[in-house]
Amino acid sequence: MTRTINYGLIGCGMMGQEHLHNIDLLEGTRVTAIFEPDPEMAAAAAKIAPTAIMVGSVQELLTVKELDCIVIASPNHLHVDQICEVANTRPLPLLVEKPLFTDSRDLDRLEQVQRDYPCPIWVAMEYRYMPPIAALIEKAEATGGVKMLSIREHRFPFLEKVGHWNRFNRNTGGTFVEKCCHFFDLMRLILKSDPVRITASGGQAVNHLDESYDGETPDILDHGYVIAEFASGARAMLELCMFAEGSRYQEEISAVGPGAKIEALVPGPGRFWPDHLGDAPTPKVIVSPRNPKGPASVDVPVEPGLLAAGDHNGSTYYQHEGFLALLRGEKAKPDVSLEDGLWAVRMGQAAQQAIDTGETVYLNG
Repeated sequence: MTRTINYGLIGCGMMGQEHLHNIDLLEGTRVTAIFEPDPEMAAAAAKIAPTAIMVGSVQELLTVKELDCIVIASPNHLHVDQICEVANTRPLPLLVEKPLFTDSRDLDRLEQVQRDYPCPIWVAMEYRYMPPIAALIEKAEATGGVKMLSIREHRFPFLEKVGHWNRFNRNTGGTFVEKCCHFFDLMRLILKSDPVRITASGGQAVNHLDESYDGETPDILDHGYVIAEFASGARAMLELCMFAEGSRYQEEISAVGPGAKIEALVPGPGRFWPDHLGDAPTPKVIVSPRNPKGPASVDVPVEPGLLAAGDHNGSTYYQHEGFLALLRGEKAKPDVSLEDGLWAVRMGQAAQQAIDTGETVYLNG
């Protein structure tokens, strides 16, 4: 009989609750302990995982001897301190939500963790596992080698979070760190290369301008363009608009090489699709060879039970499948390493810097 894997969760806001729902779908797992300081979020988490112990701190969580691993889904700016607290107290396998960090001054601490941590650390990059995007990644070789990669996200504004922490750059790292590190991770994964320079333009045009928290107006950006050049010579572009929730598809990804173009079309969360429009759009992958010409479109539906477990087209479940395989010794290493997480944030920070200064940012390995 397979041994039950016991999870501890740090942070059970919107994303933490999605993790709870998806862990619950996996056989041989149990959420054993939860640390969530907000009473409302803690109550919601307790309904999803009623047998879990609710604790008052990270330190108290680490005293629960049954734990086999920890999922960190707290606000962005808390990740590094919590990773280091686990590292210094009781290292366990970690699944850490993106972005890995928000402040460049924390790089030294993370690099020490990277050198010394005795257990695997998996950075949560859910977009890799969205079925249409996973299909594009799988078929990418059909392009003959991707030379141009375009990612468009037209979506809804930032949702409300506990204490409005996601309204300010100091907590999120900035929109192109908080929201877009997923896409920078996809760029490196698909192009199989590291970026060497980044240019960007963006701003805050529509969202949150009429909001005020303790006398402060939110400073997070709501749109922009980023162009990245990679060591391989490939180029990638990101187009972000966070006031375009009327779109049929939320993400549109295009990978083009000398042999073909491949596109992935991904709808947004089904709970935001208006009832009067009928069923939500079905994800699609389109392969368009150059010779012979003839685009072929394939639907990539997601199981309804996985759609109901979160807002990420089933990807959180598939990510947890992989993490569980790692914990059981069925997978040798994390799909998304600490190094991948570091690069994704560095690219986001470079985009934020390019927007602030109007200058190209050069990146070294």
